[in-house]
Amino acid sequence: MCKVLNESVSSYYHWLKDPIGKRQQGHQELSLHIREVYEENKGCYGSPRVTAELQAKGFQISRPRVARVMRKIGLKSIVRKKYRIKTTDSNHACQVSENYLNRDFTAENLGEKWVSDLTYIKTGEGWVYLTAILDLANRKVVGWALSDTMKAEDTSVAALKMAFKNYPVKKPMLFHSDRGIQYACNEFRKQLIGLPITQSMSRRGDCWDNAPAESFFKTLKTEMVYHKEFKSKQEAKLAIFEFIEVWYNRKRRHSSLGYLSPLAFEEKLLNEKNVA
Repeated sequence: MCKVLNESVSSYYHWLKDPIGKRQQGHQELSLHIREVYEENKGCYGSPRVTAELQAKGFQISRPRVARVMRKIGLKSIVRKKYRIKTTDSNHACQVSENYLNRDFTAENLGEKWVSDLTYIKTGEGWVYLTAILDLANRKVVGWALSDTMKAEDTSVAALKMAFKNYPVKKPMLFHSDRGIQYACNEFRKQLIGLPITQSMSRRGDCWDNAPAESFFKTLKTEMVYHKEFKSKQEAKLAIFEFIEVWYNRKRRHSSLGYLSPLAFEEKLLNEKNVA
């Protein structure tokens, strides 16, 4: 057989002992781990986040190598569809606030700066409206509300009450949003009375003044909403709850947080504060 294959006898016996080859076996094992991480994270991760996940599990591996393996086994992030930004209606007679945030999206402490926005989600029973509030220190969604109407009490106020319940405001804070009536109306403003909160609003029609909130909605839609067809409003609510509370806040790795999840980064900040 060695003559037919044009191989030496020693090569034949080496093949019997190690038919696959350690290098190829290692590649197969790595491919399995990469596929496992990819599937655990619903196909949303590209090579940077897959690399971070593997490194957190103890693998010493570079992003280029992960990218090469992913290409070879046909894995790529499902996040491809473009996200269209829509601003809320700012044509109203309510008072608007100055843009005190002024695109400074950095925050050293939790509860220092919150940003909020509202978006639309289509279901088989009609539209639902999601309001989210994020802490800029760790990009965590601290409050949210899903409603059938765009009334302030069901959107911005409901999300704010959840945020206050989860994280009571005790120190000075900047709360930023667009100029939508849900944030400019008296129903919302009276929730801030007596609290050390300064309200800030984007310039008219400038979505980039509220980029972190827009970025969250882009993540929500390109990683989940655009890949589903919600037959009912209840189905949408359950999916959004799972995305925010189980996936985004607790597990999804964020590039601006050094590829930590919002919860993990929050714990890091608190630990650093306790040590100091």
